[in-house]
Amino acid sequence: MTRWLRIVGIGDDGLDGLSPAARALVDGAEVLVGGARHLAMVPEDGRERIRWPTPLSDIRPLLEARRGRPVCVLATGDPLCYGVGAKFHRWFDRDEIVVVPAPSAFSLACARLGWSLPDVGTLTLHGRPLETLAAHLAPGVRLLALTENGETPRRAAELLEAKGYGGSRMTALEHLGGTGENTVTATAAEWGDRTCADLNTLAIECVAGPEAALLPRVPGLPDEAYRHDGQLTKREVRSATLAALAPVPGQRLWDVGAGCGSIGIEWMRAAAHAEAIAIERDADRVALIAENAAALGTPRLTVVEGAAPEALGGLDRPDAVFIGGGLSTAGLFEHCWDALKPGGRL
Repeated sequence: MTRWLRIVGIGDDGLDGLSPAARALVDGAEVLVGGARHLAMVPEDGRERIRWPTPLSDIRPLLEARRGRPVCVLATGDPLCYGVGAKFHRWFDRDEIVVVPAPSAFSLACARLGWSLPDVGTLTLHGRPLETLAAHLAPGVRLLALTENGETPRRAAELLEAKGYGGSRMTALEHLGGTGENTVTATAAEWGDRTCADLNTLAIECVAGPEAALLPRVPGLPDEAYRHDGQLTKREVRSATLAALAPVPGQRLWDVGAGCGSIGIEWMRAAAHAEAIAIERDADRVALIAENAAALGTPRLTVVEGAAPEALGGLDRPDAVFIGGGLSTAGLFEHCWDALKPGGRL
């Protein structure tokens, strides 16, 4: 099948910044797809235009209905760097798609700051909980974050100060590559009510104050890092348990009888894109799990309130299972064992 779905990265400089090859894909499309900002960069010429729907997944049937026609999707910067390109590759065959990237916001930010991109931690706070940032904080670390809007830097400054990183230098790089490019710089403690353009990339140079807790990614966080009611897998046992569970990037853990959520939280912190589902029957502990997950930078931890094994029905199969409570419950061990994927750990 012809590569009918063309995903073109475009910067804040609009059509003028496109390569000849990218411009040809835009000019040759019968259908243009994108956000209002990107579509406005292309003069009206009678072609069909589709704006991003809410939720974004609603775009899939609209594209499928136009399969085979030349469709051009306009995306910010590099579409495969926290962009729509990855989602489209899950929906459509690779042989149907061509991607022409522009410089990513991260590349442009590094060029302005003189930073080496491989030495910088990158993340997105666009469409993600701000608390995700907490898992990346460490003394001396440099971070680049895509933001949700102009309020994100102020909210990030508040989080940094609350975590003891108020001395961290923050730079909001607005409209990178465009005529309105600008930077706003201050420490987190000094940021105050500063506002930024909605289109900005946030750079952070982490400086830990004396009150900042050192929370590395390696399992075995201090017991004091958690709020709990006594149901906590203690630090030394937790370290050995996580070593046996062997967190692997992208894999999924069931934390059954999760207590305050420590095993699931540290599983997610230990490996990139790792997922965890915490199953807990006590409502008060469910609230503690959610609070701990946000505080320790894993707000995307899934929490299921209910008693196992009944609460396990319908959950995505795990790569690893930790039974932290309820082992004597009839059928629980067997259910967890049977649910494991090949090569799983229990």
